[in-house]
Amino acid sequence: MTMSDMTGVNEPIAEVSLTSNVSRPASEAVVPDELVDQVMAKVDAEGLELLGADGVLAQLTKRVLERALDDELTVELGYERGDPDGRGSGNSRNGTSPKTVLTEIGAVPLAIPRDRNGSFEPQLIPKHSRRLDGFNERIISLYAGGLTVRDIRRHLAKIYQVDVSPELISRVTDGIVEELNEWQTRPLEAVYPIMYIDALVIKVRDHGTVVNKPAYLAIGVDVDGRKQVLGIWLGDGDEGAKYWLTVLTELRHRGISDVLIVCCDGLKGLPDAIEATWPRATVQTCVIHLLRASFRYSSYNDRKAIAAALRPIYTAIDAGAAEAAMDDFELTWGDRYPGIVRLWRTAWERFTPFLAFPAEIRKIVYTTNLIESVNYQLRKVSRNRGHFPHGDAALKLLRLVARDITTTRSGALGTGTWGWRSALNIFEIHFPDRLPIT
Repeated sequence: MTMSDMTGVNEPIAEVSLTSNVSRPASEAVVPDELVDQVMAKVDAEGLELLGADGVLAQLTKRVLERALDDELTVELGYERGDPDGRGSGNSRNGTSPKTVLTEIGAVPLAIPRDRNGSFEPQLIPKHSRRLDGFNERIISLYAGGLTVRDIRRHLAKIYQVDVSPELISRVTDGIVEELNEWQTRPLEAVYPIMYIDALVIKVRDHGTVVNKPAYLAIGVDVDGRKQVLGIWLGDGDEGAKYWLTVLTELRHRGISDVLIVCCDGLKGLPDAIEATWPRATVQTCVIHLLRASFRYSSYNDRKAIAAALRPIYTAIDAGAAEAAMDDFELTWGDRYPGIVRLWRTAWERFTPFLAFPAEIRKIVYTTNLIESVNYQLRKVSRNRGHFPHGDAALKLLRLVARDITTTRSGALGTGTWGWRSALNIFEIHFPDRLPIT
């Protein structure tokens, strides 16, 4: 079936302009229901295929794109096709050139109109372009899902019957690096009541050898309780106070003038760098990291018992009660698991600050949901890749996923925090005149 066989379809399609900037309400259909009814009636009557290279959707896409390109040339020339006023204008139509363009529904062969002077530059499908933006977005979406280049090629071949080269996929994904750099350096809020700094280990090829490298991420909770990934940095495992001062100074230059509580693991030099960057910040050892590290020392069969025995420590009413609970744990488990006791005793000074706060703040500080959710998604895509060819490739993927966590799931302002209003009132009492509440 050709498009000319679809009675009543050609003329209405001619009225659809893909280059129009007129905004419409979301509820207003661009394509009238009557037109859709006509097309579907033809599909049902003749048993036509909707999808596929010869399907109705591909043919409609072809016709709409070619009509839009012809409209662009009309604007360029200044007269309609067949209009006598075009005679002697100095330029005219000069047939078409074949071109296959990759779209979200697959490869679509087009007839690109030409002008005699060769000055026509289509905006919808620029010269030398072989892909519409939607196709690029599909590649980036697959890449952000953790698919390898080989997986992406296989998927596109299966779904769209198109064979794309590894070089094309690399060019498309490299095209978002500048955008991701803008995300990494975007302005931030002036004050964050809570900031988490965490790390995950990824595999990167370095001088011909695959090595483990830490990827550090900072997550902030702003005054409205919205949680956002603030940035990701790649280390080499030998970072000290100087490295962390550079990272935190970058965050300060992006607008963060104060942080109330910074929750982090025992990363070397990080507490000193935090106090140098934001002198009034409370540095809190992450309870989740302490628990996770504790379980590494215990047998699998004892984990539930260890978790139950540690709970009275971090849920104690104050530092004194926590010390007593720690003593009880040591009496019960110290002989069997001295590593756990040493772990908590070493971190004790940085662990106890949040015990001075009421439950509303404690619950938010040591909750696992946010960190575990972000880490799960980042670890998932990094595991799918096995290892990265170099550090830049790792940062490209991790920042893409982190950006999407911040923006795609619940808008550009991040996800909300349960019970935030109650916590905010407690923050105001414990940290007077430091929250910019308007």
